[in-house]
Amino acid sequence: MGANETGTLAALKTLRTDFIDGKIAEHQGRIVKLTGDGMLVEFPSVVNAVACAAEMQRGIRDRNADVPQDRRLEFRVGVNLGDDRRRRRYFR
Repeated sequence: MGANETGTLAALKTLRTDFIDGKIAEHQGRIVKLTGDGMLVEFPSVVNAVACAAEMQRGIRDRNADVPQDRRLEFRVGVNLGDDRRRRRYFR
């Protein structure tokens, strides 16, 4: 990002359009929030979330195979399982 912010953002946009957004939809996910190079995505189950994350990590690894190390897009993924029944009670 530091060496070529414009190119990195263009590559990220292309990756989202060509791959990430489709994987999220395939696993019934919904993008809740975008924060620059991050995103918060909601899934109907933790199984869907983990399956999507694993497929995205494998797909991105495969796409990076022929890309020089300093030009690769690499992602960290975190999955949070929360009891949203308690949250609903507070937001009704």
